[in-house]
Amino acid sequence: MKTWFYTVEMTLLVMVGLRLLSGLIELTVAGLILKFNSIEKAVALNAMLAIIGPTIFIASVALGLIGMSDKLSASKFIFIGAGVVLILIGIRK
Repeated sequence: MKTWFYTVEMTLLVMVGLRLLSGLIELTVAGLILKFNSIEKAVALNAMLAIIGPTIFIASVALGLIGMSDKLSASKFIFIGAGVVLILIGIRK
């Protein structure tokens, strides 16, 4: 098992860590919403999640692109960046 850990790229491990952190934050907020039992506080907590989610998404995509920078051409970076921008525009309310 020790050799498996050393074969995984560091960038990938950081991306996995960001996703785990995001999931833990989501679960924590869900528990807080249940604990507070208030619609007003639930809306406030959901608003905080609306900031945290896209931030972690952008960070993990950026890390992935940095990790693949030697394998991608400039035009592919532009297409991927445009895709991320379109996703963010599409989820805006």
